[in-house]
Amino acid sequence: MFDSLGRALVRWRWAVIACWAVIGVLAAVRAGDTVGMLELRGGASAPTEARTADSLLSARFARPISEFFAVTVQGPARMTTGMPGQLLDSLIAAAHAQPWVSGVVSVRSTKDSTFVARDGRTTFFLVALKARRGDSVAAAVAPIRQAFDSVLRRFPDRDAYSVLVTGRAPLDLDIRAVSAEDASRNEKKLVPITLAILVLAFGALVAAFLPIVVGVMAIAITLTIVGLIATVIPMSVFVLNMISMIGLGVGIDYSLLVITRFREELNAGMRPGEAAAHTFKTAGHAVIVSGMTVVVGFGALLLTPLTETRSVGIAGLVVVAVAVLLATTLLPALLSLLGRNIDRPRWLARRLAWYHRPQIWERWARSLSRHPYRALVLGGTAIALLTLPVLKLRIGLPSRHWWPEQTEAGAGVATLERMGMSGYIQPVRVVVEFPEGTDATSATALRGLRRLSDTLRNDPRIRDVKSLVDLAPGTGILEYSLLYSEPDTVRARYPDFLDAYLARDGRTTLLDVILSDTTTLTTAMDVVEEIRGIVAGGSIKQMKGTTVQVGGYVAGALDFQTLLLARFPLIVALILGVTALMLAIVFKSVLVPIKAVIMNSLSVAATFGLIVLVFQEGIGGSLFGIDGPTSAIYVLVPVIVFAVVFGLSMDYEVFLLARIKEAFDRTGQNTLATREGLSATASVITSAALIMIAVFGAFAFARILLMQFVGFGLAVAVLLDATIIRMVLVPSLMQIAGAWNWWPGYKPPKSGVSS
Repeated sequence: MFDSLGRALVRWRWAVIACWAVIGVLAAVRAGDTVGMLELRGGASAPTEARTADSLLSARFARPISEFFAVTVQGPARMTTGMPGQLLDSLIAAAHAQPWVSGVVSVRSTKDSTFVARDGRTTFFLVALKARRGDSVAAAVAPIRQAFDSVLRRFPDRDAYSVLVTGRAPLDLDIRAVSAEDASRNEKKLVPITLAILVLAFGALVAAFLPIVVGVMAIAITLTIVGLIATVIPMSVFVLNMISMIGLGVGIDYSLLVITRFREELNAGMRPGEAAAHTFKTAGHAVIVSGMTVVVGFGALLLTPLTETRSVGIAGLVVVAVAVLLATTLLPALLSLLGRNIDRPRWLARRLAWYHRPQIWERWARSLSRHPYRALVLGGTAIALLTLPVLKLRIGLPSRHWWPEQTEAGAGVATLERMGMSGYIQPVRVVVEFPEGTDATSATALRGLRRLSDTLRNDPRIRDVKSLVDLAPGTGILEYSLLYSEPDTVRARYPDFLDAYLARDGRTTLLDVILSDTTTLTTAMDVVEEIRGIVAGGSIKQMKGTTVQVGGYVAGALDFQTLLLARFPLIVALILGVTALMLAIVFKSVLVPIKAVIMNSLSVAATFGLIVLVFQEGIGGSLFGIDGPTSAIYVLVPVIVFAVVFGLSMDYEVFLLARIKEAFDRTGQNTLATREGLSATASVITSAALIMIAVFGAFAFARILLMQFVGFGLAVAVLLDATIIRMVLVPSLMQIAGAWNWWPGYKPPKSGVSS
């Protein structure tokens, strides 16, 4: 089949090139539209407690503060008096004027001094939005920023003031913008870097340009396809950087293997057409098998009940499939036309000939064959030491750098943190639903709410609690009962408050738990678990029979984490099992797939260890702009890194094993085949690894912490895989196992001595 397909590709090469040219042009035109079609918010597709709480807020409360912006205002003098006070009033009026604003909570409306910093020169106010869903909230960010900018432009001495709009939606919107900018910037940076490595690898400019073409086309085509998918299925903005990383990485990786094999066939005396057809049969087969192993990892992510991971799975499937198609169709067609012209300019090849001399790798292969056990022990010890930090792994929201500080929304968060008010952006929202016939404003219900509020206030990690029983400090339950017995009076005095904290049905109420400024997102997850434990424990007798749902950003992240970790073992088992089965079928061996799965698992474990060491523990994190430990690793990181790394690291396994098997089938001698396979693929694997490390490593310096986690993890995994795993452990094990590597396809002699 591969013979026939290879010959057909060469025969119809002009048609193949023309088809890809048309697809490439269409993709280049449409790819840019995809960014605006991606969702800012993901989350679980399955029902969770946090989602239920958020739904209750939107459905039952007249003017819920479920979606809001936090606006920080800084000036040269006290913000509540004089000209600064006039600016504050003008900004509040501009917010009220927006048709989608349901209310504004500020120092003016509440007389609460917590809205003003100690020096008086910084204040903030909350802009509550009318019920809106998902990404539609983001559509309100630009208009309100423009409205505030218009107010500021008309104000005297406007340069002395800073007005920043932050909150969940502004943060999400700015993250999308930063993600798109980082993806574009890294692609531009990486093209010359990868070109330089490819020139070193090939010793020729023409050969070096082809993988760049394949990588860039893979990205553009994938973005276009993902844009089409996004019209049917929600796709997370997180896929932008993933497509850039994976597309450029595997596109160049596969092209490197194909072009290297094509040049070998030319040097063996084949004509260009023959060489291209034979390259498709050999290297093309290896690329397809390699692509299938990568696809397994991405395919497993489709089993997760989360938009983010499913989006990565879909995008990964598409980008790998496109890269494989380009490398096995367009590339052979182009190579058959170029022939020996691929080596131009020839003077460059002579200058870089040292890089391609096999003597170094042959000596390395001979050394391993003489001392395989020593190499196995040394390599295994290195991997074990790198894996040790995994024992300290903590899954959760990172304690710092979670929001990009270089954006307006991120700067707003930093301003609130300096005020000690960052907890107002992401409060823990406790929705309490009393049984039928019991009003939330009854004396019994109010006592239960007071008991819960007091219990929460006693936690040093909690700064404040806002609820029906926290309207005025020092007010007793009897006074609150009398107050709420006249709802019209309360509504007249506190209209925004009552509509936000008491539902229309009268029996559902809200407690907003404001975390202290010293409570990180990591610790906030513990607070959410403890709040749920207090309610579930039934220690507050006045609240028996009530339904309590804990929501908000942190609670949603905790539910998200629980769902994903519950599905993680299935993902791991599926990836390991399917990959092993595929390799067993391809190589007709039992031992080879088992070794491959074990080696890849070691590579992933060591990668996790280094992620924990650098980010969670903060050792060396300053190199990536991290000024301290993150205290936890976000749950998406181990899941995505495992799925992607396991597939990508299998690339090198397949490249190496394919050449060893090819040599073994020809010679029947395992030692010779291992040496030949290692020396033949060492320079290719090294070059491919350098490119992958450059591509992934660039994203380790991204402005989004999640991308830093993933970029660093993938770069480290490739480094370990291409050095300790493929250059030391795999050849050593192949040498030790002898002809048993290929059992049952090959029967060893009765003496048991491997050939």
